Amino acid sequence: MRRRILACAMMLLAASPALAKENKTITTLGTGVAIAVPVIAGFITIEKHDWKGTAQLGVETILTVGTALALKEIVRERRPDGSDFQSFPSDTTALSASGSAFLWARYGWRYGLPAMAATQFVSYSRVQADKHHWYDTLASSAMAAGYAYVFTTPFKQRYNINTSLQATPDSAFVQLSYNW
Repeated sequence: MRRRILACAMMLLAASPALAKENKTITTLGTGVAIAVPVIAGFITIEKHDWKGTAQLGVETILTVGTALALKEIVRERRPDGSDFQSFPSDTTALSASGSAFLWARYGWRYGLPAMAATQFVSYSRVQADKHHWYDTLASSAMAAGYAYVFTTPFKQRYNINTSLQATPDSAFVQLSYNW
C-alpha cells in the first residue's frame, strides 16, 4: 500500500512541471484570445463599413472594461491563489465578453456564437489559472451582455433589403423584403 502511494506521489511530482507548463500555456492563450475577440470585432465592423457599429463597439468595450476595473477597486475579493484582493470581476473576461456580446447583438448568432465560445475559453483560462472564481468571470460576461443590450443596435444592410429562404415538407419559398 505504501509503495502505491509513494509511486503515485512520485508520478505527480514528475508531472508537476509539465502541468505547470500546460497551465501557463492555457493562461497565455486565454489572454491572447481576450485581446483578439474585440480586435476581430473591430475588423468586422470596418470590413462591413459599419462605422456606427465601430463606435458602439468602442463605447461598449470602454464601459465594460472600465466598470470591471472600477469594481475591482471597490469590491475586495481575494483571488483563489491568494495573491491579492482584485479577483472580482475579471477584467480579462470583460474585455473578451465586450467583443462577443457586441458581435451577437449587432450581427446575430452567426458572429456571436463563435465569439461567445472564445469568451468561455477565456473564462476557463482565468479560473484554471487560479486568478478568478467562476462567478468573477460570469459577472464580467453579464456586464458585457447588459451593455450590449443597452448600447448596440442590430445591423441594417446598406440598402435595407432582407432575404430569407424557408423550406417546408411540401414546398419552399424565398422572401424578399425592403425596410424603410
